[in-house]
Amino acid sequence: MASLANKRSIMTLYSGSDPYSQQVRIVLEEKKITCEVLDRHANPRVQQELLECNPYHSVPTLVDRELVLYPALNIMEYLDERFPHPPLMPVYPVARGRTRLMMYRVERDWYQPMERILANGSPAVVEASRQELRDSLVSVTPVLSDMPYFLSEEFSLVDCCIAPLLWRLPLLGITLPKEAKPVIDYAERLFARESFQASLTIAEKAMRG
Repeated sequence: MASLANKRSIMTLYSGSDPYSQQVRIVLEEKKITCEVLDRHANPRVQQELLECNPYHSVPTLVDRELVLYPALNIMEYLDERFPHPPLMPVYPVARGRTRLMMYRVERDWYQPMERILANGSPAVVEASRQELRDSLVSVTPVLSDMPYFLSEEFSLVDCCIAPLLWRLPLLGITLPKEAKPVIDYAERLFARESFQASLTIAEKAMRG
């Protein structure tokens, strides 16, 4: 692990066109962090490096000198602490705790159904997961009616977590109903951010034509 880190003169992110890698790339772009982003499928050398530093061979994986970090939530919090401007987490402990809880709930309530849909299992499981995710997204409509970002006036790590999933709704076969217009408007605000556009890979751009 140390030998791999020593090969890298700058921070390196091993990445893919998955939503978790995009979460981290959004943070990198928001903070204008100099980082070499390597596609895990770029060539055999990159795949071998990833295997050397991460026994799970998963992305995203961040290498910063002697430090190797995964999964995405760990990387995002580390980047926010190491590069504090602009801040993407609240300053006060109670607010930080609430933010962490919200990111956990997004992962459980939204990303787990997404994973079941993408696993392409039985049609019944896929359709039930679509309905679960759709209903859960519609349920947060009141939350997004009063503030531009998720429970906040400022863009935060919660928004970094949510944006890649909302971008993939067409891929998941999910169309939000008219009553979820605040959610749709929120998604468009996220997609319009310079950091989000810069985070997109070619494959991710193709998801929306």
